[in-house]
Amino acid sequence: MTHFTKLTMLAGLATAGIFAVPAHAQDMTTDDKPFSGLYIGAAGGYDVQPNDVGSSILFDRNGDGNFSDSVNTITGANAFSPGFCNGSARTAVPAYGCRNDDDGWSYYGRAGFDVQSGPFVVGLVGEFGKAEITDSVAAFSTTPASYTMARKLKWEGSVRARAGLAAHNTLFYATGGAGYAKIDNLFFTTNTANAFAATGSDKRWGYVGGGGIEQKLTKNISIGMEYTYHQYKDDDARVRVTAGTALAGSPVLLANNPFVLAPNTSGTTFRRSDENFRWHSLRGTVSFRF
Repeated sequence: MTHFTKLTMLAGLATAGIFAVPAHAQDMTTDDKPFSGLYIGAAGGYDVQPNDVGSSILFDRNGDGNFSDSVNTITGANAFSPGFCNGSARTAVPAYGCRNDDDGWSYYGRAGFDVQSGPFVVGLVGEFGKAEITDSVAAFSTTPASYTMARKLKWEGSVRARAGLAAHNTLFYATGGAGYAKIDNLFFTTNTANAFAATGSDKRWGYVGGGGIEQKLTKNISIGMEYTYHQYKDDDARVRVTAGTALAGSPVLLANNPFVLAPNTSGTTFRRSDENFRWHSLRGTVSFRF
C-alpha cells in the first residue's frame, strides 16, 4: 500500500496548492473563454504500479507454443516447487523473497488545443516523456536458483481527448486516448549452467485515461493536477533456455538438467503470466496558453 499512500499525499498537497491560489490571482483573467486556444506545457509527478498478485512465469517445455507445461526434474518432481513472487528476486534463495516493483518520478512535455463554449471545454492534448518504473516477476527453482523477468518503460507518447466544465478560471476535466510506448523486456538469473536468450523489447499501443483540474493564474499561465491510468499489452516477451557450453561439457549434468531433459532436449521457453504493463500517475502541470 506504500505507493498508494504516496499518491494520496501528493494528491492532497497538489489540491491544496491549487485552491490556495489567492482570490486576486484568480481574478487576473477577464476573458470569457479563458480555456480556448493553443497551449504548451510540462507535467511531472510520481508513478506507481500495482504488484500483480498471482503473477508467475509460465513454461513451454516441448516447443508447441502452449505455456501450460511443468518443468520437472529427472525424478518427476516439480523443479519450480518453491514458487513465484511479484517483483525481482533478492537472491537465489526463495526465503529472501522479492523486491517490490520500482515506482518512480515521471516527466513529460505537452501541447494541446481547447475550444470553450460557455462553461464547456473540449480539446486535444499530445504528450511525450517517461516514467522511472519497472515491473517484474520472479520464479525460484529447487537448484536453488532465481529467474526474474522484468519490463521497463523507456518512453511514452499519447494523444488524448479532453472535455470538461469551467467555473470562471478553474477547469475540471476528463481525458482519454491512445498511448504509444517503448518497453524494454529484461531477464536476470542466478543460474550459470544453462544458456538464456531473451527477446521481446518492442513498441506498444495502449491507452491512457483519467482526469484533472486546471487553474488559470494569469491570462497566459495555468497550473493543475492530473491523474492518469496507463495500460499496454505486453505479451510477447520470451526467454529461451538451452543447455549452454557449461552443460554440454558434462554429459551427466546435461542428462539431469530439467530444462533439456529427454525427449525434449532442445530447451524450454519462459513467458510471463501477466500480459499487461499498467500503472497509475499523479502529476502537477504547468501550461502557457497563447
